[in-house]
Amino acid sequence: MPLTDTALRKAKPTDKTQKLFDGGGLFLEITPAGGKRWRQKYRFAGKEKLLAHGTYPDVTLAEARERREKARKLLANGVDPGQHRQAEKAAGVERAANSFEVVAREWLAKRDWVPNYLGKVTAWLEGDVFPYIGSRPVADLTAPEFLRVGRRIEDRGAIESAHRVLQNCGQIMRYAIATGRADRNPVADLKGALAPAPEKHHAAIVDPEGVGALLRAIDGYKGGHVTRCALQLAPMFFVRPGELRQAEWSEIDLEAAEWNIPAHKMKMRQPHLVPLSKQAVAILEELQPLTGRFQYVFPGGRSPKRPMSENALTAALRRMGYEQGSMTVHGFRAMARTLLDEVLHYRPDYIEHQLAHAVKDPNGRAYNRTSHLAERRKMMQAWSDYLDRRREDTGKVLEFKRSGTRR
Repeated sequence: MPLTDTALRKAKPTDKTQKLFDGGGLFLEITPAGGKRWRQKYRFAGKEKLLAHGTYPDVTLAEARERREKARKLLANGVDPGQHRQAEKAAGVERAANSFEVVAREWLAKRDWVPNYLGKVTAWLEGDVFPYIGSRPVADLTAPEFLRVGRRIEDRGAIESAHRVLQNCGQIMRYAIATGRADRNPVADLKGALAPAPEKHHAAIVDPEGVGALLRAIDGYKGGHVTRCALQLAPMFFVRPGELRQAEWSEIDLEAAEWNIPAHKMKMRQPHLVPLSKQAVAILEELQPLTGRFQYVFPGGRSPKRPMSENALTAALRRMGYEQGSMTVHGFRAMARTLLDEVLHYRPDYIEHQLAHAVKDPNGRAYNRTSHLAERRKMMQAWSDYLDRRREDTGKVLEFKRSGTRR
């Protein structure tokens, strides 16, 4: 006789396991401890087997019957329902192992990026991507799902970040394809779907008179001596701000007048050599008695075991009256690129190489760290000499005149 909800509610445990049958092999097993578990008997390939359908009342009588009928249909088609369920579980485990978040974290672990940038990309993914599609299998993701991710970021006004996050998502999907976990990259279908990212430039002073005023302001900076030295060296070195802050004494050879930056600190992951002008060596020799016992040339104010904070030099520029729209620490690079070209007339490849940009020789090969070293030494000394002239000249401005001669 089929079971009823009333009979199930009234069923009480005894000192022996009970079986209340509903028909079609389905029964409720009641243990002496009071557990009530749905089971289904069936035969496959001549063997009697049991299939579990959950516990009562979490699984109602109606739901248990639906599960029984699904199992019977599988049997009618020659499929063992027990093995079918195991295959579904295995597929679920595999899908979870190939979720977007799992693949993304695997991809992140293989990135040879500077820690700050790696942390930034990880934070983007954790904050804007994983909560929405992180649990989805990479093979099932669609272009509209990625577009919704980008739209959420775009809607809060972070258009540039939206483009960068989707760019990272596209790289992760290409990694998923390469590792056999996806067949295509749906992010590639989103070209033009987001609002164009605004063109971004780092504010920089590039007119000679303005450069002179800035250098004089740096010399007169009333803040910490270490910060003033870093600001004085920033235009001479024109490296990226993070590379400057994290300079270590072990990388600097004052006798050889060289700063050798290891590959892991560089954006392009290639070692970089900065020839030191006489002026730069003089500043470093003045600074060495103060910070030479520490790891970093410019140690942090709170702990000498850490480099100067990311905002220290920016804050110093603001204290001197240079707002974000007029000058940035990164702007020293644009200053050097412009004036070395327009005023001092150095070859663009020398300048780009010293900026640690990807520069190739006529045969398409990447230059190494010592390429054109003699010429770059002369350029760096001429650049420091030019900065001295701009600092000292409060009235006369060198003409912006392009010459056909390249040094």
